[in-house]
Amino acid sequence: MNAVPSILVGTENQRVWVRVEGKGSFLNSGGLKEFAREMTERGYRDFAVDLRNCPVMDSTFMGTLAGIALRLNDLGEGELRVVNLNERNRDLLANLGLDQLFRMETGEGGAGAAANAANAANAANAAREALPVAEEDKEARARTMLEAHEACVEANPENAAKFKDVLKYLKEDLRNSG
Repeated sequence: MNAVPSILVGTENQRVWVRVEGKGSFLNSGGLKEFAREMTERGYRDFAVDLRNCPVMDSTFMGTLAGIALRLNDLGEGELRVVNLNERNRDLLANLGLDQLFRMETGEGGAGAAANAANAANAANAAREALPVAEEDKEARARTMLEAHEACVEANPENAAKFKDVLKYLKEDLRNSG
């Protein structure tokens, strides 16, 4: 696993593959959000996010995933699948109710082991280009974080209470910077 978290991307057979190497966080959410927006504008509707090498995610990253799934829902077609996730990441997504928004496939043995092995091979083959790590200014990062947390609330209204203070802070921060 890389010391610096990175996101590798690629396409294969009309599917967009995203492979997270390291922690999924607010630091790499902006690039993922922009990449997914570009891919949907190009007509891609099938996204697979491989978390085999992602030990943990923060709420901004999970909200970014939710935002991608919500965009696909708004378009009326497509699917976001999160594959090869560990128990911790599965629990984090389920705790926010995001497991209802997209399909999750664990990376553990059992009935889905062959499919998971195929997913890992596909992700490794297709996701080879690293998303650039752009230095976001404070306002852009705050906007990405706000949109991600709003997506968590849109996906599951029960998250409003969990993120009330974060949303308030981010909105205030953006208001003061503009």
